[in-house]
Amino acid sequence: MTSDGAPMKHLIIGSGPAGVVAAETLRKADPAAEITLLCGEGEPPYSRMAIPYLLKGEITEAGTHLRKEADHYDRLRIQLVQARAQAIDAVRRIVDLGGGRSLPFDRLLIATGSRPSLETIPGMDLPGVHSCWTLEDARTILAKARPGTRIVQMGAGFVGCIIMEGLLSRGVDLTILVRSGYMVRRMMNPTASGLIRSWCEAKGVRILTHTQPRGIRGADGALQVDLADGRQLPADLYLSVVGVDPNLDFLAGSGLDMGHGIRVDAAMQSSIPGIYAAGDVAEATDCLTGKRQLNAIQPNAVEQGRIAALNMAGKPAQFRGSFVFNVLTTLGLVSSSFGEWQGVPGGESTEVLDEARYRYLNLQFDGDRLVGANCVGFADHVGAFRGLIEGRVRLGVWKQRLMQDPTQIMQAYLAAAHRVA
Repeated sequence: MTSDGAPMKHLIIGSGPAGVVAAETLRKADPAAEITLLCGEGEPPYSRMAIPYLLKGEITEAGTHLRKEADHYDRLRIQLVQARAQAIDAVRRIVDLGGGRSLPFDRLLIATGSRPSLETIPGMDLPGVHSCWTLEDARTILAKARPGTRIVQMGAGFVGCIIMEGLLSRGVDLTILVRSGYMVRRMMNPTASGLIRSWCEAKGVRILTHTQPRGIRGADGALQVDLADGRQLPADLYLSVVGVDPNLDFLAGSGLDMGHGIRVDAAMQSSIPGIYAAGDVAEATDCLTGKRQLNAIQPNAVEQGRIAALNMAGKPAQFRGSFVFNVLTTLGLVSSSFGEWQGVPGGESTEVLDEARYRYLNLQFDGDRLVGANCVGFADHVGAFRGLIEGRVRLGVWKQRLMQDPTQIMQAYLAAAHRVA
């Protein structure tokens, strides 16, 4: 309740996992509150991470929805508003929706997620040039991707890799352009990246590294991708998946303290009291380094949304810091990275490589603590890596055992976690 006894007005901008979990948490914590969830795409709240399964035909569009029951939000008295925020007036406590529309708030959560980064080359506005980020993008790709369709995809980061299987399942001719020397460079070292590349090429994907387009042109009803080295690639579809940026443009002039994202404290509150942020737009502290950073992964977004909602409802809670980890499946090959996988100054490392079986482990240590890891082909040890790194567990004699044989990670976790040498 507000000071005058009226129900608290909670407004959440963004209907991804952070926003939906926040709305549900608010309803439990504040049964009398007015809760509004702003959906910016004109879609029911859905998971972007489900789009690859939609492309593969394993689920329908309804399968991407975060909550499957049609009356879920009505039952919880969460009002869905199909509109996009244009600006925030922190003094008047309103969000401008454009066209003369606005919504008032007592407490505001900004959970607007990310948007695709766009290449700045000629031809990005041509028909047949798309990203793969929204349900509408997926509909377009599904309508056009047929056996033999020539697809040139720029980018082999996390999103670029997870959509490959869906594309190949439709029988397309797929060429991947990689600007840098290796794939998934934000989560994999060159050795791990090389294994992923070899795996993809064995599955029929053409991968061109150190390659980027100079421009795109229309050609005989299709597209022609002009490469920087003078080569030309014909394409029926060009997919630009070169990364994402936090959705922050509408916050210009809001007065919020921002770096790469919205700077928040442990309560997920911004520099303006009563305004919170969660998910891809929130610049929170890392639980290992204590440094502020964006950490755009779904588990992080969900937890931040929950913590923010509790504080919005007047129930103090603190976010213990984000933990950097990624688990990626590329055409059936599982790879993962944890913590400071690139290593720390003065730290030690060890690795084991089995190229024929597409298996690789690289462990990074700081003293007798495991601080980071890169893994390919090891799908069963996610909990062990996270437990040891996030828990800052001292390994004792298990440090040397892992230096000699990194594959003993599960034994080390069970022993060290229970103080068994």
